[in-house]
Amino acid sequence: MALIETRLEDAIGTIVLTHARKHNALSRELVSQLVAALDEFRVAGARAVILRAMPGAKVWSAGHDVAELPEGRRDPLGWDDPLRNLVRSIESHPAPIIAMIEGTVWGGAVETILACDIVVATPESTFAVTPARLGVPYNVSGMVTFMSAGSLRIVKELAFTATPISAERAERVGMINHVVALDELEAFCYEMAGTIAANAPLSVASMKEQLRVLAGARPVSPRGFEKVQGLRRLVYDSQDYAEGIRAFKEKRGPRFVGR
Repeated sequence: MALIETRLEDAIGTIVLTHARKHNALSRELVSQLVAALDEFRVAGARAVILRAMPGAKVWSAGHDVAELPEGRRDPLGWDDPLRNLVRSIESHPAPIIAMIEGTVWGGAVETILACDIVVATPESTFAVTPARLGVPYNVSGMVTFMSAGSLRIVKELAFTATPISAERAERVGMINHVVALDELEAFCYEMAGTIAANAPLSVASMKEQLRVLAGARPVSPRGFEKVQGLRRLVYDSQDYAEGIRAFKEKRGPRFVGR
């Protein structure tokens, strides 16, 4: 079943999320199709890529497909998690990727759009980082993505409160690039993609990779990394984690007890 649509015109690739029934949740199948599309654009020589939902979408993406997360005793966000694969594919793709945002963005989908090179949203768009609502221990590479996009204080607020912030505020604090009226969004993004596509592709690809490497140059000692992983293990082994996942699946509020 196709969960996305793709096209390539004038060296600009477009990927449209079309799984509206599941609010474009980032399931293994959807991510697999996204990664395959990016690979095809790489081979075809795309010079810019636009990642978007269908026109009129109220939810750009609901984030992780919670139904696929384990209910406990196993890291829910390991190396082969779909989101990790998607973020790596976006970051390593040679062409700049523009996230065109119409609707709300939730959970892991916020990391996905922040992994893109440029983010353009409508004034009605909102962004919510929601692992705390589920009791999910976010992973190190995901935190680095957030810290590369916003100040530490903003990241803390988003992570601790799990409360949506507006596109206007996200632009003001530097997390996204532009806020554009809905009726101008598509033209704005494609004009920018065309400008990028007209530039020297080797130069652009080189600078993108340099910036990726430099942004990720955050030294962590082996002892520090082991501590972070140990803290995460305490969370996904906890009663609260299992409760959060069950509550989501049962469509009720979780009852967290702190153990």
